[in-house]
Amino acid sequence: MPSLLIRHPDGRERTVHLVKPITRVGRAAANEVPLNDPRVADTALVLTAVGGRHEVSGLGATVVVNERRRDAHVLVDRDVMRVGDTLVTYSTQAAPADALPAVVPTGVSPSRTRAPTTDPDGHTHELPGLAVREVHLLESLARVSRRVLESHAIEPMLMDLLDEAIQVTRADKGLLLLMVGGRPEVRAARNVSRETLQDAAERMSDSIVRRVLETQAPLIVSDALEDPTFRTSESVVNLKLLSVMCVPLTQRGQLIGLIYVGNDRLVNRFEPRSLDMLTIFAAQASLLLQNALLVNELQLDNVRLREQLDAGRFGDIVGSADGMQAVFRRLEKISQTDISVLITGETGTGKELVARELHRRSPRARGPFVTINCGAIPENLLESELFGHVRGAFTGAVATRPGRFQAASGGTLFLDEIGEMPPQLQVKLLRALQERVVYKVGDTRGDAVDIRVLAATNRVLEDEVRKGTFREDLYYRLNVVTLKLPPLRERVPDIVLLAKYFLDRYARELGTRPRELSQQALVAMNRYAWPGNIRELENRIKKAVVLGDKAYLTPEDLDLRADELEPIVPLAQAKEDFQRRYINEVLVRNRGNRTKTAKDLGVDPRTIFRHLEAERAARGGSLLPGLDEEAESEP
Repeated sequence: MPSLLIRHPDGRERTVHLVKPITRVGRAAANEVPLNDPRVADTALVLTAVGGRHEVSGLGATVVVNERRRDAHVLVDRDVMRVGDTLVTYSTQAAPADALPAVVPTGVSPSRTRAPTTDPDGHTHELPGLAVREVHLLESLARVSRRVLESHAIEPMLMDLLDEAIQVTRADKGLLLLMVGGRPEVRAARNVSRETLQDAAERMSDSIVRRVLETQAPLIVSDALEDPTFRTSESVVNLKLLSVMCVPLTQRGQLIGLIYVGNDRLVNRFEPRSLDMLTIFAAQASLLLQNALLVNELQLDNVRLREQLDAGRFGDIVGSADGMQAVFRRLEKISQTDISVLITGETGTGKELVARELHRRSPRARGPFVTINCGAIPENLLESELFGHVRGAFTGAVATRPGRFQAASGGTLFLDEIGEMPPQLQVKLLRALQERVVYKVGDTRGDAVDIRVLAATNRVLEDEVRKGTFREDLYYRLNVVTLKLPPLRERVPDIVLLAKYFLDRYARELGTRPRELSQQALVAMNRYAWPGNIRELENRIKKAVVLGDKAYLTPEDLDLRADELEPIVPLAQAKEDFQRRYINEVLVRNRGNRTKTAKDLGVDPRTIFRHLEAERAARGGSLLPGLDEEAESEP
């Protein structure tokens, strides 16, 4: 069978049989024939079986065969190849049947030429006979793909792509350009030794690049100085360009860049097959590059999100939307006082978090923060929970126990869901707030308490007062200052910020790898209405962190299905819906005064009248929430 006689610089000799379709010779240990010679490249020679013969070539360089430099050479018996100080002699012999491999290596594509072989069982097979540069192309693409999957850093990836393109085409230099603002910009420039070229822009032909930009078609110039199209080009003449190839990088028909390779020492260095290979390489490189650019953009977006997150934090509260910034400003002003605060907002908007932040920033921060959910405790136990009880006050009262009021003395008492409190307890609560004295159930002696009271509700207490289910005097006692928290659907800039905050938080708490949000997830979150507000967002993110198995979370990981997303409506309808909601908000702010509302909005009062009539008809004759008949009829 064919073999190589290796003669090392120290005089040692060894024989290697060529049993594989591809045999690499070089200093790297991964080669089939590793050489311990410091003057030898990592892979200096590649021998490829072609139709029963072997072709030798170098990676991006010429090879020395029988003391002559060649691009590639079909070996004959006794050909001698020089690699550094090592001599490699090729020998041809008849190949025994049991010496040839029976299995074709996976992932190698056969060419048109095949050599018949026989396996140990006597079955005839055909081994692939590949042109060496076609093999290089496949291997180069595989290497770059693996590196891109390992790291999405743009600059190293661009250099990797260019190095492989230079190697595949056997050029001595190359440039990779990306389109930036509609103009090509050199992002990588390398030579055959995998070194960066400093004067990149001065080493290419502007006219050749311009032609490829205009046609978006691959271009090969075998001898630029003699080519009738380019020989008069100033850049070609000044640079003394010889062989040049330039191919576009496109994605979905859009030009994203160029690969430009050249050789200034040899004419006709490139042939049509070289251009075909570079075009194929560029097509795959475009996919890898586009993917890396998208990932890089997502990473930059996440960096910006972290910066916005830091800028939009108010203690443990996250919010950069205008509505939350207004809450923060008001919270800052009232935190140092002892006045009562009523925090309103839909379920899940973070009312308790705001109450805790008020306490943390107040002079009572060293005192206790005690919370009680007025809607979660049975009515017959709520009084005891609030004020305590003495032993024997009722069945099961086996010992005297203080209530939440006594426990919060010196600090802050947070009454959550105050709108759920039964009317009979509202009287006792009002008395406790006025006198700062509470009476345990079954006791006649009062306990003085020093507390600040914060209350929260998802109900509209003004409506409850009108209906008689909530005492008006208690409402005004609690509502010295109101903090209204906007729902998450009105805090669009905060949705992704909060999601990023929860991603980082639960990755640390649960000990999982950090996750990012895919572009599709960002779009889906912004389109979803979030009826459960921040609590729903937090729960979905936590579930995705636990169950997701990808680095980038998708809408499916967040359970955001297409049927749950807010439908996209025509722009005219969206404008109409916004106008209707906005007029309603201004009407409520003006207590239904149509004249003032019309003046504030800069419209005719009849416009507001027609709007109210349309709203009344749409609601089946009922009024807007927060308005009464007298207010609506006010001139």
